[in-house]
Amino acid sequence: MSQEAVDLKNQGNKAFAAGDWPSAIELYSKAIALHDKEPTFFTNRAQAYIKTEAYGYAIADTTSAIKLNPKLIKAYYRRGLAKTAILHPKDALEDFKECVKLDPGSKDAKLKLEECKRVVRQKAFFAAIEVEDEPSAAEGLDLTSMIVEPGYDGVELGDTMTQEFIDDMTERFKIGKKIHRKYVYQIILAVRKIVYDEPTMVEVDVPEDVQMTVCGDTHGQYFDLMELFRLNGTPSDKHWYLFNGDFVDRGSWSTEIALLLYAYKWMRPKNFFLNRGNHETDDMNRAYGFEGECKAKYNERVFKLFSESFSALALATLIGKKYLVLHGGLFSDDSVTLDDIRKLNRHGQRQPGQAGLMMEMLWTDPQEEPGRGPSKRGVGMQFGPDITKQFCEKNGLEAVIRSHEVRMDGYEVQHDGRCITVFSAPRYCDSTENRGAYINIGSDYKLKFEQFDAVPHPDIRPMAYAQSSLMSSL
Repeated sequence: MSQEAVDLKNQGNKAFAAGDWPSAIELYSKAIALHDKEPTFFTNRAQAYIKTEAYGYAIADTTSAIKLNPKLIKAYYRRGLAKTAILHPKDALEDFKECVKLDPGSKDAKLKLEECKRVVRQKAFFAAIEVEDEPSAAEGLDLTSMIVEPGYDGVELGDTMTQEFIDDMTERFKIGKKIHRKYVYQIILAVRKIVYDEPTMVEVDVPEDVQMTVCGDTHGQYFDLMELFRLNGTPSDKHWYLFNGDFVDRGSWSTEIALLLYAYKWMRPKNFFLNRGNHETDDMNRAYGFEGECKAKYNERVFKLFSESFSALALATLIGKKYLVLHGGLFSDDSVTLDDIRKLNRHGQRQPGQAGLMMEMLWTDPQEEPGRGPSKRGVGMQFGPDITKQFCEKNGLEAVIRSHEVRMDGYEVQHDGRCITVFSAPRYCDSTENRGAYINIGSDYKLKFEQFDAVPHPDIRPMAYAQSSLMSSL
């Protein structure tokens, strides 16, 4: 093995330790290009891929490492984690079994194996009890007779949302207080109706004296959202906002973010917008913490109501007929147009499933190579600059704005300016040293990119409410 390859691997390790996963991947890739027979180069790159949620690539790398060294425990272990991350625990089971077989004394491997078995059983249980037309969680919920105890020290909520209530709620959340569960129910039910009645693709023009801000993933990082509002201003008649999915999961203040965004949506239904992300779905919420957080802070009914409201959210927003904003990206079929999105009946399919327009809108990613490629995530696919160009030209768009992926600068402009990624969770999961970003758009439809940094938060780790230690390892 050349010294140059070893040096590149060591540089990759330094970048990894600094939380710069893209640089680590690039350096490990250069080492592999020089010497592709060293299995640890592949397992190291796999770990960096796991950090960037490129689980499909991580599975490919660990498989390559296993071919080179069938006894490499680390490769089976990381492949098991990557399979778990894309919600394939049954496949992961075999990898964790192999870890225990190779190292019977490893407590961690045994723990992961038992945890994986539990997740498989849980998944089978949920599949068995799933009811096609389950009654709404709102059934039997009598809000009028629900009493808010005299000792409750927050602002009261009547039949309409007020700025006074939002201001009080915002401050309560900062100091770890909750709002009364009656108000939680009111907020979710009001917003569920508002978003249900919206089209699958909301179409909006930016008036002359208005600024619109597009935000990417916030992932339960409430204190960073507070910083975004501090820097950029809170929603108002002249300052509209669009949050492009993945409000929840991973970060441990997901209920706080969801309730705050919903409160604004209730108060400003015509100038505050919410797109659905791939984490506004039941299977992701079960795995990545939101369900557990709802149960810990409120109750199971709150989660079920949120689930119903998530499935009612719009899937895209068209701004000024120039920018299509959606969480994931473009499609596997060249013939798809904006009209197909307009006609999509999202109410007939609550969860995105494994194929189809809804899944692709929530899950796909851009790639630099032309054409389409397999997903680095192991879910969906990837689309190249030619696909983006053709889609924009056919539909009269300037660009597609999407989120769904960490960017070290908080945003990235790709595909000759026609594919823009924006991500609004700085120092993602307390481990990635990325900045956050948002995009301001005025009536001239020029895009102004703004960056911001993470701020301190109370000492609660990401994924604190995840039901499985497997997910907390990611």
